[in-house]
Amino acid sequence: MTTQKPGVVILGTGKLLSLQRKTDFVQVLAIAGVLIPVLFFLANGGLAKANDIASWLDVVNRLTALIGTSLLLVHMILIARVPWLERILGLDKLTHAHKKLGKPILYLFVGHAVAAVLSYSISDQTDVAQTFFHLVIDFSDLLFATLGLLLMVAVVVSSINAARRNLSYEAWYLIHLLSYLSIFLAIPHQFSLGTELLAQPMLMGYYIALYVFVGANILWFRFLVPIVASVRLGLKVVSVKPEANKTTSIEIGGKNIYRLGAEAGQFFMLRVLTRKQWWRPHPFSISSDPVNSIRFTVGNRGDDTALLQEIKVGTRVILEGPFGVFSESKRTKQHVLLLAAGIGVAPIRALAESLAAEPGDVTIVYRVTDRSDAALIEELERISESKGHVLHVLGGPRPEGEGFLPKQLEDEPAKPEYARFIELAPFVAESDIYICGPTSWSQAAMASLKKLQIEKTSIHLEEFAW
Repeated sequence: MTTQKPGVVILGTGKLLSLQRKTDFVQVLAIAGVLIPVLFFLANGGLAKANDIASWLDVVNRLTALIGTSLLLVHMILIARVPWLERILGLDKLTHAHKKLGKPILYLFVGHAVAAVLSYSISDQTDVAQTFFHLVIDFSDLLFATLGLLLMVAVVVSSINAARRNLSYEAWYLIHLLSYLSIFLAIPHQFSLGTELLAQPMLMGYYIALYVFVGANILWFRFLVPIVASVRLGLKVVSVKPEANKTTSIEIGGKNIYRLGAEAGQFFMLRVLTRKQWWRPHPFSISSDPVNSIRFTVGNRGDDTALLQEIKVGTRVILEGPFGVFSESKRTKQHVLLLAAGIGVAPIRALAESLAAEPGDVTIVYRVTDRSDAALIEELERISESKGHVLHVLGGPRPEGEGFLPKQLEDEPAKPEYARFIELAPFVAESDIYICGPTSWSQAAMASLKKLQIEKTSIHLEEFAW
């Protein structure tokens, strides 16, 4: 049954089913985008001439090219910031899927290159190395494609967790800009030498349409829309306020800022137009209800965030977004549980302020190291008092091993963490649960929820990761 608080938010199983159907529809679209070229290949007798090693290698060559190219286009549309797609899945899930596809796509293209060289080598009865150098020297499009493949290797390697830990966000961002160059370098050989595309004009038209669609979406939504909107609204820093725990609240103002359509819990990519910072954006969650301005509360992590602590009032900015489904748009239940740690309190504080709720509907658990040095704690206390939220501020040392609640005191009776969790939030099983904090802390909270057999559809996770 679906219920609605007048003029505010729709709740109930009907809304949940609607959200799931939209997600399923997007997944079907992605699968169809990969299957259509394969069906073209089979319909054109792609397997009919496979009768020896060279011809079977050619089949592998052609299929890996078709599947790899289709997945690559899906891979790129996932981060094109397409509004309807982002509203259904959220940028975190889109980015996660984008990361997961990186390695398989690289393996497909490496397989495509190896199978092509081996096939030509066997057919021409020439040495493999000789065949490779002949192809890249005599066909300039293949040379560009080879360079594109090497750039793709660099991008994928930089995304491996071990490599990411040793890279700053700025270095990682710069390397990932190379992914666009790698694609541009590979496109010409697909249309000048691609057997399937040359043999089937409809398939060539299909890929041309996909490239134009994906390219236009990336150009418009990732680059032009943020610039046009930010200039039109005259976005700039209107206040800077130091907060506890080495954080700073930065308020962005402009003309008719409500036109950005932001919701509490969402985030923007903030690009500060200074000499040092203009070329790369950073993701920050909204830390207050975005009615007349957009406020971010930024922790000092030692990179560009350190520079933001000293940002000047009047500095021009560009906002890309809003992004994310860590908002009331995904809420389906009357009760809400908000879990925050560290700078993760920023979107939680915004949600606490904006949620449509009766007194007692919302429970907030804020994990802090030291209550006296907790960011936004006074604002959370004020909001909770005025709206009737239940607020638990939990200080103290970390538990031994994994855990998201403080270590139990020696004179307290020993209890499993999930049991302590229920004492803090008796309605946890009947709640929409929003979690935001460091990755290890969020995973520990998720582990406790799993022991309580909470449905995944009730859990909304916002992680500060890239």
